[in-house]
Amino acid sequence: MSLIRVEGLGKRYGTREGDVLALSGVDFSVSPGEFVTLVGPSGCGKSTLLYILGGFMPPDAGTVSVNGAPVRGPGIDRGVVFQEYALFPWLTVAGNIGYGLDSLGVRGAERAERIAHYVRLIGLEGFERRYPRELSGGMKQRVAIARTLAYDPAILLLDEPLGALDAQTRESMQDELLRLWQATGKTVVMVTHDVSESVYLSQRILVLSRRPGRVVRTFQADLDRSGGREQVMLSAAFNELRNAVWLAVRHQAGPDAA
Repeated sequence: MSLIRVEGLGKRYGTREGDVLALSGVDFSVSPGEFVTLVGPSGCGKSTLLYILGGFMPPDAGTVSVNGAPVRGPGIDRGVVFQEYALFPWLTVAGNIGYGLDSLGVRGAERAERIAHYVRLIGLEGFERRYPRELSGGMKQRVAIARTLAYDPAILLLDEPLGALDAQTRESMQDELLRLWQATGKTVVMVTHDVSESVYLSQRILVLSRRPGRVVRTFQADLDRSGGREQVMLSAAFNELRNAVWLAVRHQAGPDAA
């Protein structure tokens, strides 16, 4: 059973120089609880595809459905985390995490309990009253992820959520994101330019072609992640898969990928 289904998807942009076909004939599905990553050359339409899944822009061709219903706009069933932290600077950690709960009618003790739960989940106990300016980049992104998780969407859409972090913090946040996915069982669709990141985190990796983007390769990432980062990334299975995905992306890169 598919939670997300994309069929014959196409998207065209109008520019002063003429129309640009960003996506064409995109087909894939995502099962409940699955972690799927989109990779491909720059300009292939990965983020555009994610925004269409989120309901922020309509497709020009094809269909997108979630749980059998067509996507016609944003919804609380889909939570989006962008590369920018997008935290409210006048709200504390607790205030940011609980921001969307009032609109759902979650108040009082239930609201406090849910905030406390996600503060614990992201490991920021003791920072509840801190403001974004008092947090590191990794902390800010954890708060952004927790804010999305707090209103309990069925699907997480992640657009380069770790792209702005330094290498060491990014590795720590990859581990954190993997732990959060395993703890919550959410369905995740993530866009990344980092092939190693896609292999480390995902169950399935979709490689998009040069513009107009379409899915040209699919890789299963059936890795044993029970032993921690070092065991996974030093394994022959990880490196064999990482090299295969890297070659597939490289094959799609070229002078037309801008």
